[in-house]
Amino acid sequence: MVDSVVHPVRWQEGRLHLLDQRLLPDEVRELELGDAAGVAGAIRDMVVRGAPAIGVAAAFGGALSVAQHVGTAGWRERVAADLTLLEGARPTAVNLAWAVRQVRALLEAGPADPAAAVEGLARRIHDEDVAANRRMGELGAALIDSPCEVLTHCNAGALATAGYGTALGVIRSAHAAGNIQRVLADETRPWLQGARLTAWELMRDGIPVDLIADGAAAWAMRRGRIAWVIVGADRVAANGDVANKIGTYSLALGARHNGVRFMVAAPTSTIDPQCPSGDAIPIEERAAEEILGLAGRRHAAAGSGAWNPVFDVTPAELVDALVTEKGVVERPDRDKIARLLAGA
Repeated sequence: MVDSVVHPVRWQEGRLHLLDQRLLPDEVRELELGDAAGVAGAIRDMVVRGAPAIGVAAAFGGALSVAQHVGTAGWRERVAADLTLLEGARPTAVNLAWAVRQVRALLEAGPADPAAAVEGLARRIHDEDVAANRRMGELGAALIDSPCEVLTHCNAGALATAGYGTALGVIRSAHAAGNIQRVLADETRPWLQGARLTAWELMRDGIPVDLIADGAAAWAMRRGRIAWVIVGADRVAANGDVANKIGTYSLALGARHNGVRFMVAAPTSTIDPQCPSGDAIPIEERAAEEILGLAGRRHAAAGSGAWNPVFDVTPAELVDALVTEKGVVERPDRDKIARLLAGA
Protein backbone atom coordinates (compact mmCIF):
# COMPACT_ATOMS: atom_id res chain seq x y z
CA MET A 1 0.00 0.00 0.00
CA VAL A 2 1.25 3.50 -0.82
CA ASP A 3 2.19 5.35 2.37
CA SER A 4 2.59 9.03 3.07
CA VAL A 5 5.65 10.21 4.92
CA VAL A 6 4.08 13.61 5.63
CA HIS A 7 3.68 14.27 9.36
CA PRO A 8 1.86 17.55 9.95
CA VAL A 9 1.53 17.01 13.73
CA ARG A 10 4.43 15.53 15.67
CA TRP A 11 5.00 15.19 19.43
CA GLN A 12 8.56 14.93 20.63
CA GLU A 13 9.99 15.25 24.15
CA GLY A 14 7.07 17.21 25.51
CA ARG A 15 6.90 19.70 22.62
CA LEU A 16 4.48 19.94 19.71
CA HIS A 17 5.96 20.24 16.23
CA LEU A 18 3.63 21.50 13.48
CA LEU A 19 4.53 21.49 9.81
CA ASP A 20 3.92 25.10 8.71
CA GLN A 21 1.54 24.58 5.81
CA ARG A 22 1.55 28.26 4.91
CA LEU A 23 5.03 27.81 3.44
CA LEU A 24 4.37 24.73 1.30
CA PRO A 25 5.34 23.73 -1.32
CA ASP A 26 8.30 26.10 -1.44
CA GLU A 27 9.63 25.42 2.04
CA VAL A 28 9.25 22.56 4.52
CA ARG A 29 9.59 23.98 8.03
CA GLU A 30 8.23 22.97 11.42
CA LEU A 31 7.17 25.24 14.25
CA GLU A 32 8.02 24.01 17.74
CA LEU A 33 5.39 24.96 20.32
CA GLY A 34 5.44 24.70 24.08
CA ASP A 35 2.14 26.16 25.26
CA ALA A 36 -1.56 26.11 24.45
CA ALA A 37 -1.66 29.74 23.36
CA GLY A 38 0.90 28.99 20.67
CA VAL A 39 -1.13 26.01 19.46
CA ALA A 40 -4.34 28.08 19.35
CA GLY A 41 -2.54 30.73 17.33
CA ALA A 42 -1.17 28.13 14.93
CA ILE A 43 -4.67 26.76 14.37
CA ARG A 44 -6.15 30.22 13.86
CA ASP A 45 -3.35 31.32 11.50
CA MET A 46 -3.54 28.20 9.29
CA VAL A 47 -0.15 26.75 10.26
CA VAL A 48 -2.13 23.55 10.78
CA ARG A 49 -5.46 23.02 9.01
CA GLY A 50 -7.89 20.25 8.18
CA ALA A 51 -10.47 19.12 10.72
CA PRO A 52 -8.75 15.94 11.99
CA ALA A 53 -5.32 17.60 12.22
CA ILE A 54 -6.80 20.54 14.12
CA GLY A 55 -8.38 18.13 16.60
CA VAL A 56 -5.10 16.27 17.13
CA ALA A 57 -3.21 19.54 17.56
CA ALA A 58 -5.77 20.77 20.10
CA ALA A 59 -5.42 17.58 22.16
CA PHE A 60 -1.67 18.08 22.30
CA GLY A 61 -2.29 21.72 23.15
CA GLY A 62 -4.25 20.50 26.16
CA ALA A 63 -1.33 18.27 27.11
CA LEU A 64 1.02 21.24 26.94
CA SER A 65 -1.30 23.28 29.16
CA VAL A 66 -1.58 20.61 31.83
CA ALA A 67 2.16 19.97 31.84
CA GLN A 68 2.78 23.71 32.22
CA HIS A 69 0.29 24.40 35.01
CA VAL A 70 -0.31 21.21 37.01
CA GLY A 71 0.88 21.46 40.60
CA THR A 72 0.62 25.26 40.72
CA ALA A 73 -2.06 27.18 42.59
CA GLY A 74 -5.24 27.43 40.52
CA TRP A 75 -3.89 25.14 37.81
CA ARG A 76 -7.32 23.80 36.89
CA GLU A 77 -8.61 27.30 36.15
CA ARG A 78 -5.57 28.07 34.01
CA VAL A 79 -6.00 24.84 32.06
CA ALA A 80 -9.72 25.56 31.64
CA ALA A 81 -8.87 28.97 30.18
CA ASP A 82 -6.37 27.40 27.78
CA LEU A 83 -8.92 24.83 26.63
CA THR A 84 -11.46 27.58 25.97
CA LEU A 85 -8.81 29.42 23.94
CA LEU A 86 -8.09 26.30 21.90
CA GLU A 87 -11.76 25.55 21.34
CA GLY A 88 -12.41 29.04 19.98
CA ALA A 89 -9.52 29.08 17.51
CA ARG A 90 -11.73 28.05 14.56
CA PRO A 91 -15.51 27.50 14.78
CA THR A 92 -16.55 25.21 11.90
CA ALA A 93 -14.39 22.08 12.28
CA VAL A 94 -16.11 19.95 14.92
CA ASN A 95 -13.01 17.82 15.60
CA LEU A 96 -11.52 20.77 17.47
CA ALA A 97 -14.36 20.97 20.01
CA TRP A 98 -14.52 17.15 20.13
CA ALA A 99 -10.86 16.86 21.13
CA VAL A 100 -11.16 19.59 23.77
CA ARG A 101 -14.19 17.81 25.25
CA GLN A 102 -12.12 14.64 25.47
CA VAL A 103 -9.45 16.48 27.46
CA ARG A 104 -12.03 18.10 29.76
CA ALA A 105 -13.76 14.79 30.46
CA LEU A 106 -10.46 13.11 31.29
CA LEU A 107 -9.47 15.86 33.74
CA GLU A 108 -12.89 15.77 35.38
CA ALA A 109 -12.32 12.07 36.06
CA GLY A 110 -9.41 13.06 38.32
CA PRO A 111 -6.45 11.03 37.04
CA ALA A 112 -3.60 10.52 39.49
CA ASP A 113 -1.11 11.99 37.02
CA PRO A 114 -3.01 14.56 34.92
CA ALA A 115 -0.09 15.48 32.68
CA ALA A 116 0.69 11.88 31.74
CA ALA A 117 -2.99 11.09 31.30
CA VAL A 118 -3.68 13.97 28.90
CA GLU A 119 -0.50 13.31 26.93
CA GLY A 120 -1.58 9.68 26.63
CA LEU A 121 -5.02 10.79 25.43
CA ALA A 122 -3.50 13.07 22.78
CA ARG A 123 -1.21 10.29 21.57
CA ARG A 124 -4.20 7.95 21.36
CA ILE A 125 -6.27 10.48 19.38
CA HIS A 126 -3.32 10.84 16.99
CA ASP A 127 -2.85 7.10 16.50
CA GLU A 128 -6.56 6.41 16.18
CA ASP A 129 -6.85 9.07 13.48
CA VAL A 130 -4.14 7.39 11.40
CA ALA A 131 -5.83 4.01 11.82
CA ALA A 132 -9.22 5.50 10.92
CA ASN A 133 -7.78 7.09 7.79
CA ARG A 134 -6.36 3.79 6.63
CA ARG A 135 -9.67 2.04 7.20
CA MET A 136 -11.53 4.79 5.32
CA GLY A 137 -9.04 4.44 2.51
CA GLU A 138 -9.84 0.75 2.19
CA LEU A 139 -13.62 1.22 2.38
CA GLY A 140 -13.72 4.14 -0.01
CA ALA A 141 -11.41 2.49 -2.51
CA ALA A 142 -13.72 -0.53 -2.59
CA LEU A 143 -16.43 1.72 -4.09
CA ILE A 144 -14.20 2.56 -7.06
CA ASP A 145 -14.41 -0.67 -9.01
CA SER A 146 -12.78 0.23 -12.34
CA PRO A 147 -9.95 2.47 -13.57
CA CYS A 148 -11.07 6.10 -13.73
CA GLU A 149 -10.21 9.72 -13.04
CA VAL A 150 -11.45 11.48 -9.93
CA LEU A 151 -11.67 15.06 -8.73
CA THR A 152 -10.87 16.40 -5.27
CA HIS A 153 -11.14 19.82 -3.64
CA CYS A 154 -9.00 21.61 -1.06
CA ASN A 155 -6.68 19.25 0.84
CA ALA A 156 -7.97 16.25 2.76
CA GLY A 157 -4.70 14.37 2.77
CA ALA A 158 -2.01 13.53 5.26
CA LEU A 159 -1.52 17.27 5.78
CA ALA A 160 -5.12 17.62 7.01
CA THR A 161 -4.96 14.67 9.41
CA ALA A 162 -2.55 12.85 11.68
CA GLY A 163 -1.38 11.01 8.56
CA TYR A 164 -2.49 9.25 5.33
CA GLY A 165 -5.61 11.37 4.80
CA THR A 166 -9.38 11.09 4.43
CA ALA A 167 -10.25 11.91 0.81
CA LEU A 168 -6.63 11.45 -0.25
CA GLY A 169 -6.51 8.27 1.83
CA VAL A 170 -9.24 6.89 -0.42
CA ILE A 171 -7.36 8.12 -3.47
CA ARG A 172 -4.06 6.61 -2.25
CA SER A 173 -5.70 3.24 -1.62
CA ALA A 174 -7.62 3.22 -4.90
CA HIS A 175 -4.51 4.23 -6.85
CA ALA A 176 -2.55 1.41 -5.21
CA ALA A 177 -5.32 -0.97 -6.34
CA GLY A 178 -4.97 0.28 -9.92
CA ASN A 179 -8.34 2.01 -10.08
CA ILE A 180 -7.36 5.69 -10.15
CA GLN A 181 -5.50 6.75 -13.27
CA ARG A 182 -5.36 10.48 -12.60
CA VAL A 183 -6.58 13.03 -10.08
CA LEU A 184 -7.94 16.44 -11.01
CA ALA A 185 -7.31 18.82 -8.10
CA ASP A 186 -9.15 22.12 -7.77
CA GLU A 187 -6.68 24.90 -6.95
CA THR A 188 -9.05 25.97 -4.11
CA ARG A 189 -9.05 29.72 -3.76
CA PRO A 190 -8.23 31.78 -1.78
CA TRP A 191 -5.56 29.77 0.13
CA LEU A 192 -4.79 27.47 -2.83
CA GLN A 193 -4.71 24.31 -0.73
CA GLY A 194 -5.27 22.20 -3.83
CA ALA A 195 -2.42 23.81 -5.73
CA ARG A 196 0.04 24.10 -2.85
CA LEU A 197 -0.80 21.04 -0.75
CA THR A 198 -2.83 18.39 -2.57
CA ALA A 199 -0.76 18.48 -5.76
CA TRP A 200 2.40 18.40 -3.62
CA GLU A 201 1.23 15.34 -1.68
CA LEU A 202 0.10 13.43 -4.76
CA MET A 203 3.32 14.13 -6.63
CA ARG A 204 5.35 12.91 -3.64
CA ASP A 205 3.42 9.63 -3.81
CA GLY A 206 3.74 9.29 -7.59
CA ILE A 207 0.01 9.72 -8.23
CA PRO A 208 -0.69 11.58 -11.52
CA VAL A 209 -2.41 14.91 -10.86
CA ASP A 210 -3.68 17.75 -13.03
CA LEU A 211 -4.42 21.06 -11.34
CA ILE A 212 -7.52 22.93 -12.53
CA ALA A 213 -9.13 26.26 -11.70
CA ASP A 214 -12.10 25.83 -9.36
CA GLY A 215 -14.44 27.07 -12.07
CA ALA A 216 -13.31 24.34 -14.50
CA ALA A 217 -14.61 21.44 -12.39
CA ALA A 218 -18.16 21.26 -13.74
CA TRP A 219 -16.87 21.43 -17.31
CA ALA A 220 -14.47 18.57 -16.62
CA MET A 221 -17.44 16.54 -15.38
CA ARG A 222 -19.49 17.50 -18.43
CA ARG A 223 -16.72 16.27 -20.73
CA GLY A 224 -16.85 12.85 -19.09
CA ARG A 225 -13.43 12.97 -17.43
CA ILE A 226 -14.61 12.35 -13.88
CA ALA A 227 -16.18 9.26 -12.31
CA TRP A 228 -16.09 10.40 -8.68
CA VAL A 229 -15.74 13.63 -6.74
CA ILE A 230 -14.01 12.75 -3.43
CA VAL A 231 -13.81 15.31 -0.62
CA GLY A 232 -13.30 15.46 3.12
CA ALA A 233 -15.45 17.28 5.68
CA ASP A 234 -15.09 19.69 8.55
CA ARG A 235 -18.43 18.81 10.11
CA VAL A 236 -21.24 16.40 9.27
CA ALA A 237 -24.62 17.22 10.78
CA ALA A 238 -26.92 14.61 12.28
CA ASN A 239 -29.01 14.54 9.09
CA GLY A 240 -25.98 14.01 6.84
CA ASP A 241 -25.47 17.59 5.65
CA VAL A 242 -21.75 18.23 5.11
CA ALA A 243 -19.72 21.37 5.83
CA ASN A 244 -16.51 21.48 3.83
CA LYS A 245 -14.25 23.97 2.08
CA ILE A 246 -16.06 26.69 0.15
CA GLY A 247 -16.80 25.41 -3.36
CA THR A 248 -17.79 21.90 -2.27
CA TYR A 249 -21.51 22.60 -2.65
CA SER A 250 -20.94 23.73 -6.25
CA LEU A 251 -19.07 20.50 -6.95
CA ALA A 252 -21.92 18.42 -5.53
CA LEU A 253 -24.44 20.24 -7.73
CA GLY A 254 -22.24 19.75 -10.78
CA ALA A 255 -21.73 16.10 -9.96
CA ARG A 256 -25.43 15.37 -9.61
CA HIS A 257 -26.28 17.17 -12.86
CA ASN A 258 -23.58 15.29 -14.78
CA GLY A 259 -24.10 11.81 -13.34
CA VAL A 260 -20.86 11.86 -11.35
CA ARG A 261 -20.85 10.18 -7.95
CA PHE A 262 -20.01 12.27 -4.88
CA MET A 263 -18.10 10.78 -1.94
CA VAL A 264 -17.34 12.34 1.45
CA ALA A 265 -14.61 10.69 3.53
CA ALA A 266 -14.60 11.71 7.20
CA PRO A 267 -14.01 10.00 10.55
CA THR A 268 -16.94 9.64 12.94
CA SER A 269 -15.34 12.32 15.13
CA THR A 270 -16.36 14.76 12.38
CA ILE A 271 -20.03 13.81 12.77
CA ASP A 272 -21.84 16.15 15.17
CA PRO A 273 -24.98 14.41 16.46
CA GLN A 274 -25.91 17.56 18.40
CA CYS A 275 -26.11 19.57 15.17
CA PRO A 276 -29.51 18.82 13.60
CA SER A 277 -28.75 20.05 10.07
CA GLY A 278 -26.36 22.10 8.02
CA ASP A 279 -28.35 25.23 8.85
CA ALA A 280 -26.99 25.02 12.42
CA ILE A 281 -23.31 24.73 11.43
CA PRO A 282 -21.36 27.93 12.13
CA ILE A 283 -19.60 29.03 8.96
CA GLU A 284 -16.28 30.75 9.53
CA GLU A 285 -15.63 33.97 7.61
CA ARG A 286 -12.10 35.25 7.25
CA ALA A 287 -10.54 38.57 6.31
CA ALA A 288 -11.49 40.27 3.05
CA GLU A 289 -7.79 40.65 2.22
CA GLU A 290 -7.59 36.93 1.46
CA ILE A 291 -9.93 37.50 -1.50
CA LEU A 292 -8.70 40.92 -2.56
CA GLY A 293 -5.09 39.81 -2.96
CA LEU A 294 -2.76 36.85 -3.27
CA ALA A 295 0.60 36.22 -1.60
CA GLY A 296 0.52 39.61 0.03
CA ARG A 297 -0.16 41.54 -3.19
CA ARG A 298 -3.52 43.19 -3.82
CA HIS A 299 -5.00 42.50 -7.26
CA ALA A 300 -8.60 43.69 -6.82
CA ALA A 301 -9.81 47.11 -7.90
CA ALA A 302 -9.24 49.77 -5.27
CA GLY A 303 -12.28 50.33 -3.11
CA SER A 304 -13.94 46.96 -3.76
CA GLY A 305 -15.08 44.89 -0.81
CA ALA A 306 -15.11 41.11 -0.43
CA TRP A 307 -17.14 38.36 1.21
CA ASN A 308 -14.95 35.46 2.36
CA PRO A 309 -16.85 32.47 3.77
CA VAL A 310 -14.37 29.64 4.30
CA PHE A 311 -16.87 26.76 4.16
CA ASP A 312 -20.22 25.89 2.64
CA VAL A 313 -22.80 23.19 3.32
CA THR A 314 -23.68 20.39 0.92
CA PRO A 315 -27.15 18.92 1.57
CA ALA A 316 -27.20 15.22 2.39
CA GLU A 317 -29.32 14.42 -0.66
CA LEU A 318 -26.37 15.30 -2.90
CA VAL A 319 -24.01 12.85 -1.14
CA ASP A 320 -23.82 9.37 -2.70
CA ALA A 321 -21.52 7.87 -0.06
CA LEU A 322 -20.27 8.97 3.36
CA VAL A 323 -17.19 6.90 4.16
CA THR A 324 -16.15 6.59 7.81
CA GLU A 325 -13.89 4.23 9.70
CA LYS A 326 -17.03 2.49 11.02
CA GLY A 327 -18.49 1.84 7.60
CA VAL A 328 -19.98 3.36 4.47
CA VAL A 329 -23.32 5.16 4.54
CA GLU A 330 -24.83 5.38 1.07
CA ARG A 331 -27.22 8.28 0.53
CA PRO A 332 -26.92 9.38 4.19
CA ASP A 333 -29.86 10.62 6.21
CA ARG A 334 -30.69 11.10 9.88
CA ASP A 335 -31.64 7.47 10.58
CA LYS A 336 -28.62 6.03 8.79
CA ILE A 337 -26.25 8.41 10.60
CA ALA A 338 -27.80 7.48 13.96
CA ARG A 339 -27.42 3.76 13.24
CA LEU A 340 -23.80 4.27 12.23
CA LEU A 341 -22.98 6.10 15.46
CA ALA A 342 -24.82 3.47 17.50
CA GLY A 343 -22.66 0.79 15.94
CA ALA A 344 -25.46 -0.97 14.11
